[in-house]
Amino acid sequence: MNKNNIKELSIQVNLNGLSFCILNRTSNTIEFLNSIVFRHKLNPFDILNRLKTELSANAVFSDEFDSITVVHQNELSTLVPKALYDENNKADYLKFNTKILKTDFITHDDIAVNDSVNVYIPYININNYIFETFGEFTYKHSSTVLVDALLQKKHESDTTEVYLHVNSNTIEIAVLDKKQLQLFNVFEYHSKEDFIYYVLFVFEQLNLDVETTLVYLSGLVNKNDELYTLLYTYIRHVEFEKLNFNYSFSDKLNSDHLHHHYLILNTF
Repeated sequence: MNKNNIKELSIQVNLNGLSFCILNRTSNTIEFLNSIVFRHKLNPFDILNRLKTELSANAVFSDEFDSITVVHQNELSTLVPKALYDENNKADYLKFNTKILKTDFITHDDIAVNDSVNVYIPYININNYIFETFGEFTYKHSSTVLVDALLQKKHESDTTEVYLHVNSNTIEIAVLDKKQLQLFNVFEYHSKEDFIYYVLFVFEQLNLDVETTLVYLSGLVNKNDELYTLLYTYIRHVEFEKLNFNYSFSDKLNSDHLHHHYLILNTF
């Protein structure tokens, strides 16, 4: 590897799409950023085939990488306070909100910023392929990346804030109160009515005021979308998440909608 040109690759995998990002550590620049959203939800076997196709079709992935990170994005996870976590009971933490099989491989991420453990099921066929193709790599769950990014934010807030990360058919909702995580959950939606129902359900359960609580958005949502319009109909203060990254972006990249790539950009 050219030590004067150190690069890191991140790959985000979910059943509705793939995302890729390359950071050149030497120039501290994001050189490649691309997301692919599928028209229909695929299964893990088809996702692997699509990943193989993408990696072989683009010359940028033939470079040598100093490190590789795979982010598994699915609803097969749960957060556990570290003080209550027992390595021998991983399946028990998941079984209350996820259908699991005896053959499922269960792992966990440590989230140091709030002393918690994220228990989840990765796409093991993806991990096997990445290891065979690139060698050693790191993998983690998308909610680990999201929770860590939100809690690491530099600004202090004395109010309660709601963060919505929007995907093509799921929404990740985090509620922070004075920088303490009050709630994190993932909801699957199939219509804009489902979407707003889950958001307002969280507001109701936590007794949040729709007139004063600030909502931050990231992911696959724009100001002219139905989802944004519906949110703004019911909630007074809606903003897009502030993007304060420590690196620059290549002139070749379209940086108009960087909030679409919020998760993968926070993997470095």
